[in-house]
Amino acid sequence: GKYFNHRTGHGLGLEIHEPPYIVSGNKTFLQPGMVFTVEPGIYLADKVGVRIEDDVVITEDGAESLSTLPRELTVL
Repeated sequence: GKYFNHRTGHGLGLEIHEPPYIVSGNKTFLQPGMVFTVEPGIYLADKVGVRIEDDVVITEDGAESLSTLPRELTVL
């Protein structure tokens, strides 16, 4: 969308940003043992931005979230 100007995620390994890059059109087949981050972000130019990041591992049975934080929104 208009305020989503970042890729959805990327692989994790020895480097912070590695393939596979989770972007539209990427045809990489996710295989067991791959670890990546899902990090959608919304940015309002010159105002504010937010990105939520979840780490995921691909297993023989599918995807498993490695993130353990609660999903509730805390209003300060």
